Amino acid sequence: MERKLLNRIKVVLAEKNMTNKQLAELLGKDPAVVSKWVTNTNQPNLETIIQIAKTLKVSVDELIRTE
Repeated sequence: MERKLLNRIKVVLAEKNMTNKQLAELLGKDPAVVSKWVTNTNQPNLETIIQIAKTLKVSVDELIRTE
């Protein structure tokens, strides 16, 4: 499931025409951290997933769905 989550973050970023760096700035994170999320090198914790969803204006369900 974690790989699907990370792929969804990547897809939603593309849909929003947003870069990893822009998301990192909005979240107050280092761009390298976001880069690790979208390259499946690392995963965010639940609190961060909620923060990502709010920042991207999508539901947590939309980020974690597997379809």
